[in-house]
Amino acid sequence: MTPVNESIPLEFILLGFSDRPQLEFPLFVVFFISYMVTLFGNLTIILVSRLDSRLQTPMYFFLTNLSLLDLCYTTSTVPQLLVNLHSTRKVISYGGCVAQLFTFLALGATECVLLAVMSFDRFVAICRPLRYSVIMHHRLCLQLAAASWITGFSNSVWLSTLTLQLPLCGPFVLDHFLCEVPVLLKLSCVDTTANEAELFFVSVLFHLVPLTLIVISYASIARAVLRIQSAEGRQKAFGTCGSHLIVVSLFYGTAISMYLQPPSPSSKDRGKMVSLFYGIVAPMLNPLIYTLRNKEVKEAFKRLVARVISIRE
Repeated sequence: MTPVNESIPLEFILLGFSDRPQLEFPLFVVFFISYMVTLFGNLTIILVSRLDSRLQTPMYFFLTNLSLLDLCYTTSTVPQLLVNLHSTRKVISYGGCVAQLFTFLALGATECVLLAVMSFDRFVAICRPLRYSVIMHHRLCLQLAAASWITGFSNSVWLSTLTLQLPLCGPFVLDHFLCEVPVLLKLSCVDTTANEAELFFVSVLFHLVPLTLIVISYASIARAVLRIQSAEGRQKAFGTCGSHLIVVSLFYGTAISMYLQPPSPSSKDRGKMVSLFYGIVAPMLNPLIYTLRNKEVKEAFKRLVARVISIRE
């Protein structure tokens, strides 16, 4: 194999699910429908949260950020995946691979931090209800959201640069459906132990540290809720946190299983399935979870539909 650091490859072959050709058409249909549901669900939450005055609160501000993030997250992978499932030539350009790598890393890290920020918002709302509006003022919400995005994109700049600086050896075949750090490291002509250690360190930093903060926040929330005398009050307090807890479980559970489990013979297929889940399935489920479990969002959506109908009439 010849290193091609001087001659950057024009494109990569994405094997994806080509080893199971009988599944490609059913998968195309499933992923296309999932993508449409993701677009509709997340755009609906963004519109409802921004247009309904009753949802102009920190909780829905952060939910809007999460929906925007999920839109970008799934759009960075699904269109290319659909093209490759429908085509016999399953390739991605070098520039497209770089863009996908950078975007996927940035948005994944941003979501880790943003979910921790959302748990802090719920902690203040339940444990410091009288000071909630004072603590979670608009400027702090903007700063927390900006910090989440800046931290995620800074992480991506670092990891992407380290990965793309490695000399590559052909053939440029990626046994995946997207450009991720682990599969690109396999094409390197040099020892990647240091890169793998850095990837593991970043995974711990962006997964376990925010998750620890979330656990601490919800431990405090649980203690505060158990001190509430009425069953109705406890149910209402837990209800405001239920959707966030489900989203946290989905995202962190799959992400941690992807990056923190030791390699095994099934790592290749496991990596694809987990990437599918947190890159495609989770962004589709998030708006459904927040909509179906949240009475305020459902009522705001009904008001928005009624307003649109009245305008058309």
